[in-house]
Order: sequence, then structure tokens, then C-alpha cells
Amino acid sequence: MDDSSKMSQSIEQHSPHRHRPLSVATLVAHALLEGFDKHYRLFRDAARQASEFFAQADWVALQNITTERIQFYDLRVTEAGQRLIREFNADSLDDALWQQVKMEYIVLLTDHRQPELAESFFNSVFCQIMHRSYYNNDFIFVRPGVSTEHIDSNPPSYLCYYPLRDGLRGVCSRIIEDMGFKQPFGHLKRDMQRTIKAWRMHLPYPLVLEANHQVQVLSGLFYRNTSAYIVGKIINGGQVYPFVVAVMHDQNQQLQVDTVLLTTEQLAVLVNSSRAYFLVDMEVPSAYVEFLHSMLPNKPKAELYSILGLHKQGKTLFYRDFLHHLKHSSDDFIIAPGIRGLVMAVFTLPSYPYVFKVIKDIISPPKQINREQVKEKYLLVKYHDRVGRMADTMEYSNVAFPKQRFTAELLDELRTLAPSLIEESDDTIILQHVYIERRMVPLNIYMDKANDEQLAHAAVEFGNALKELAAVNIFAGDLLFKNFGVTRYGRVVFYDYDEIDYITHCNFRRIPEPRNEENEMAADPWYSVAPNDVFPEEFEHFLLTDPRVRQAFMAVHRNLFDYLWWIGVQQQIKAGKVADIIPYPVAQRFSRLFADGVRHPHITRRKATPGAMASHSQALTTGRKRPLGRFSFDSD
Repeated sequence: MDDSSKMSQSIEQHSPHRHRPLSVATLVAHALLEGFDKHYRLFRDAARQASEFFAQADWVALQNITTERIQFYDLRVTEAGQRLIREFNADSLDDALWQQVKMEYIVLLTDHRQPELAESFFNSVFCQIMHRSYYNNDFIFVRPGVSTEHIDSNPPSYLCYYPLRDGLRGVCSRIIEDMGFKQPFGHLKRDMQRTIKAWRMHLPYPLVLEANHQVQVLSGLFYRNTSAYIVGKIINGGQVYPFVVAVMHDQNQQLQVDTVLLTTEQLAVLVNSSRAYFLVDMEVPSAYVEFLHSMLPNKPKAELYSILGLHKQGKTLFYRDFLHHLKHSSDDFIIAPGIRGLVMAVFTLPSYPYVFKVIKDIISPPKQINREQVKEKYLLVKYHDRVGRMADTMEYSNVAFPKQRFTAELLDELRTLAPSLIEESDDTIILQHVYIERRMVPLNIYMDKANDEQLAHAAVEFGNALKELAAVNIFAGDLLFKNFGVTRYGRVVFYDYDEIDYITHCNFRRIPEPRNEENEMAADPWYSVAPNDVFPEEFEHFLLTDPRVRQAFMAVHRNLFDYLWWIGVQQQIKAGKVADIIPYPVAQRFSRLFADGVRHPHITRRKATPGAMASHSQALTTGRKRPLGRFSFDSD
């Protein structure tokens, strides 16, 4: 019996109307939902595999499953669309029947655990089959049809622990036990002491313990690269203190707590779309997004879905937010500030923190690339580990914009540079293909306005970005400052991908010595240059024209101008070494933070009275009940 026969039999057995034949609309709705359920089952299987790979320290396999999972959605959408056409002639169904399919689908989602994802899947399959004139609320879910609030799951999406009852050490031990790690911890007692110490030094002093004093932790581990993360928050009355515990393997292949992240900036850098997507087993993804949003309220839910690997849902929410913003704003789309690119026409809406990028019809020299090759470069970035140094990009087709909101200058530029991608009506501009990225300050503009301290920081950050990209086999290609941006936390991120390539594809060379004076004075190179040749010593001449930039950069990153450094990176990659760029400062690692004799600049010891130290430390350590009151975080 094939899958479709099994599905039809299952529908007949479980349908409340099985005494009469099911309608075509019902069968189509069931087939659509079965396609989504297959997708999400495979999606969760990937997270379970990640758990096994983490336990085995098989980092290559973990990276591979992270990359492979990105393809799952499109494969299942294509598969479902082909089935609907093959079995139901879905491309020939009339409008009334499609509207009935949507209503039947909503009924099926009433008790579903991932209704918002299933709605997006419906939209994707429908839009693959039908013409875009049908892309409206009659046929697809322009707005959500089923609520995601308070969906039950088993086990619960997050677990609660009570320090007043069980003590902090007891809570920490239970959390580790409940997370289900498959490998033992090498020094669990030491790790718990360090974690508690970091918590106590971060939380305010004195802390008045409220009746509602608890620790909430998401029940699924977050896997990325060589780390697993425990995500939670401490609640004390009306105050919320989010945290993330990073767990890694030590040199003996046992587990250890590497650090605990406690500040908003640390969490925002970790939970960021410029990094690889997390793998986490979630029965109710909306609950995970809601939990993360309570920790990082300034992070859009669209971005949180994407970070969890549900990038299609991220795109759905982003577009809904975008339409909402358009309705409640009146400013115009304008050409993005900065130096015009040779490959992309870039525009923005000043009141909305994103840029829109359209590939030009004719790409200006000296660029030697076409539209399809540019798309391949952006796809490379989508599938690669971005290590916090490459902006994630949302790719859309057939996006309608209100024409009256485009400035005349922008309209002229789009008509001139990308006419094949534009459809115009009296009131609408439709872009057939567009990339959307979060807006950043271009590095060259940032440097023009920076003081000496900011300039030095940006120069060092630029070098850090190049080295971290190199460690994961990425060469940016075009290293001009205008192709990099600065985030609100001062991190330098690459965002122009038309010349990006793998480090292992490049041939890093030293410029040969001139054979004579004519060679030395010649305008053109006196040596042969292949398309993949790279001469790192040339970088200095066009990057370090400002003496202040030169001084800061050379103090830390002089080796970037040495071709042997790049060849060394190539050799490590070819030898199979997996680089892990940790998403927090090295000084934040417990091995540095609590090294003997080291006082970390972010930590301030706060003294308490001996009596408070004794009574409250004992209560939290042993779990002994005591009256609520002021609590000292200075005890061990």
C-alpha cells in the first residue's frame, strides 16, 4: 500500500463523517496537512540527530545536518504540490473549491501543535500551483487563521524550578538531569559552583525574594556547532533575568559548562540571524518563540522563528509586519545612503530597519558576474555557517509595493538598472525578485563619523570578521569597507556577497619581485594573474589609507597581509579541522573568568553582612525553608 492509500484509509477511519464519502476539498486539505506533518517530522528528526552527533562530538555530521535541514521545506512543498496536481488536478480546481479547501484546513488545525507553520506551508503549496492573482485572504493565510496561544505539549515547552524549596544547587542539578545529556560531565560540582557564582554576581544586591521566585528553562537543548545551550530565565516577582548556559566537550570528551550568558547584549549576539540556525526539538515552536521573545523583547518574532531554523515562518511574519508598517506609516522608499554598488540597486524605507536589494540587469565592469551567479553566492551564504559575520538575507519573489511611496529618483533608478524585474501598474510596483536584509551602518560611513576610539575598535573588528570568516572557509572577495556594516553592538558584519568564495578555492600568492625597473614602473602587472589568485599584501594599500586605522589594524591583524597566513588556514580546513567561533568573548569563558588570581572586569564583588551571608547561603544551598527577605549573593 502506498503512502496516499494509507493516508486515505486513515482519513476514512478517523473522520466524523466516514459514513459518507469525503469531499474533494476535505481530501485536498488532508493531503496538504499530511505534507506539512511529514516536513515537521523530518525537521524534528534533524534536531534529534543533532543530539546524537553532539554526544559523539561528530562536528562535521552536525554541520551537515544543519545545512541539509535548510532544504527540507522546499522539498516537501514541491512534493506536496506535485501530489495535489497528480491526484486532484489541483491546478484546475475552481475558486469556490479552493476556498472550501482553506476552510477544511482550518478545521484540521484546531488542535494542531504547529498551526502557524502549517498555514505557511498551505500558502507555499498554493502559491506554487496557482497564479499570484490568487494571493489574497480568500485563498491563502494573509493573516493567521488559528491561534498559537496556550497550546499544550508533552513534555511541557518549559520546566519550572523553585530555589526557595530546592536550593540553587538542587535546581542546577535538576536542570542538568532534565536536559538529558548523553555524556557525563567531567567536573559537574565545579561547573555548578561557577554557574551559581556567576548568577549571584550578576543579579542585583540586595535582592528581595518574592513569593513568585522561580527558574524557568526551555525543555529542549539548543544545538549549534560544537555547543549545546540551556535557555532559561530567573523570575523574581515582576523582574525577569534571562540566561543561557553554554555546554561544550572538554579535552577528555566529557562535558563542561563553558560559560553562562546573562546580559542582553550577550544574548542578542548569541540569538542572532547572522549565525547558523539552531537545532532544537520543539513540539510547539510558538511556545519557544514566545519564551525567547520574553527574554529579548526587542528581537522580532520573525527573526526568532528564522533563528530556530523555521525561516519560512520567519519570512511570513516579516511580510505581515511589513504590510502592517506600511499601513501605519507615510514616509517614502528612497535610495539607500552610501556608495552605489555595481551589482545591486539598494533602497530602504527610513522608518523601517531593513534594506531591499535588487540585482541589476546589467552588472557594471569590472564585475564579471551575472544574475544567476549572484543568486548562487547568496544561496551559499544561506547554507553556510555565518559565524555572526554575515547578514542573513530573506529572498522574496513577486513583492508588491505601493507605487506612490517610491520617490521619483528611486523609480528612475529601478527602471534604468533593473527593468526586467519590475512590473508597474497605476498604483503598484511589483518586484519579481528582491533580497531583504536588516539595515546596518556601512563601515565606511561609520568610520567617517567615528572618534579615535570608535575608529580603532572598528578597524580591529573588521580584521576579526575577516579571520572568523576565513576560519569557516569563507573569503569575502571584495574587502572594501562599504561592503561591511556595523551593528548596534559595534560588531562588523559582511553583507555584499557577489565576490564571496571558499578559502579553499583561492590561490594565495606573494607578488613576485620585479625583474627590472620597467617591471617596477609598469601600470599593469608584470606577472600572470589567474582568476582565483589573491595577493594579500595588496590589501594594505587600499584598506589602510587612514593612519589611525593603520595603527589599530596593524597592532592586531598584521598577519592578514601575509599570504602564508592564508595558506595556513587553507591547510587546516583541508585537514578537516572544524573551527568553532564561540559567540561570546573568550574572557567570558569560565576557564578565564574564574582562573586563579583573575578578576573579571564585568564582575563586582558585593559584600554582605555575615549574618545575611550565613542564613541565606545555607537556605539556598540546602533548600531549607525560611521567611522571604533580603538575599546576599556573595556566599559560595
